[in-house]
Amino acid sequence: MALKLADRVRETTTTTGTGTVTLGGAVTGYRAFSAVLATGDTTFYCITDGTNWEVGIGTFNSTGPTLARSVLSSSNSNALVSFGAGSKDIFLDYAAERAVYSATALAISSLGI
Repeated sequence: MALKLADRVRETTTTTGTGTVTLGGAVTGYRAFSAVLATGDTTFYCITDGTNWEVGIGTFNSTGPTLARSVLSSSNSNALVSFGAGSKDIFLDYAAERAVYSATALAISSLGI
């Protein structure tokens, strides 16, 4: 499917370990992954327990719903984090490692800086 990005997508999860994350529902004021992704879509994600974190490319499955993880960077020497028990936040992100931008194309004056 397609790589998709979207604003204000954030859920919780209680998944442990390094495997596929089961999404637990949208945080108040945010949208669920299922509101913007279809099965097979990929997206950049961040998951954190408040201390440990990882950023990666996730593959969404509407059954569950779940997100399969492929890490790009993390607090675990850029390897998958083995998350323990408890609630974690997982949200769509735009991974700096994969960001495309041009400093020369950015008109600083248009930002009011």
